[in-house]
Amino acid sequence: MFDPRAAGYADPVLVAATDGVGTKLKLASDMDRHDTIGIDLVAMCVNDLVVQGAEPLFFLDYFATGKLDPAQAEDVVAGIAEGCQIAGCALIGGETAEMPGLYGPGDYDLAGFAVGAAERGAILDGGRIAAGDVIVGLESSGPHSNGFSLIRQIVDASELGYGSPVDFASETLGEVLLSATRIYVESALAVHRAGLLKGLAHITGGGFLENISRILPDAAAAEIDTTSWTLPPVFRWLMEQGEIPPADMVSTFNCGIGMVAVVAAGDAAEAARKFTEAGSPAFPIGRIVERAPELPAVTLPGFDEAWRG
Repeated sequence: MFDPRAAGYADPVLVAATDGVGTKLKLASDMDRHDTIGIDLVAMCVNDLVVQGAEPLFFLDYFATGKLDPAQAEDVVAGIAEGCQIAGCALIGGETAEMPGLYGPGDYDLAGFAVGAAERGAILDGGRIAAGDVIVGLESSGPHSNGFSLIRQIVDASELGYGSPVDFASETLGEVLLSATRIYVESALAVHRAGLLKGLAHITGGGFLENISRILPDAAAAEIDTTSWTLPPVFRWLMEQGEIPPADMVSTFNCGIGMVAVVAAGDAAEAARKFTEAGSPAFPIGRIVERAPELPAVTLPGFDEAWRG
């Protein structure tokens, strides 16, 4: 049980989210490293809550496996607990299921369930977004938890293994890919509570195109300037090694921007400063324009040339 009034809410609206980690779990199993995957699980849920302007209150997990490996489960649950600490929410329960015959040796699956709250008048729905607003991008920590079926195919076809060193990082390729999904709760709530946010979008599966379009009113479109940041080395390696067209990159991966915020032009510098001070490096990456009926909701003019260079 959880009492929202005890958390300081006067007229709360509850917001809920559920998600998993996808086939990044296979990478964790192949590397036999399970200490970050729980953080990923929490991040994928709570980041979806905070884009509604909601503070995560509590979290529950579901862990299913063929035969319980106590050491493996301990690492996973420790990561979940760490993720909840970062997000500022309570881990109030969960379920562990053994299902022999359904999962192979060492395999497991995870699902997470998060509930948050927002005061009724403070919900973010994107309704105030208008032409002239600025789009602020928040840096990601890597691929987060999306696109790993494609990532695994690219690694399998390459000359590298997950334990191979890479020239673009001090870690192995697998360690780079396993980097935990960044949790944006603290920074997003700080900016929201300062009254600066008009909208937030979590850049997950579907990339920029699908996720940003969800928060835009019909009359607004987003123009993303991909020259405003450098494509991180892990994404450039994936693009070049997998021969992925830039158009597929922006519809599959976060490409270095894990969340975007829409703010009034006059608030952009202050919002970016607050995000950065709260632990989420941020900078302007685009603008909101009037949307013509025949144009898509999200465009990235010139990105093909910028990233191929």
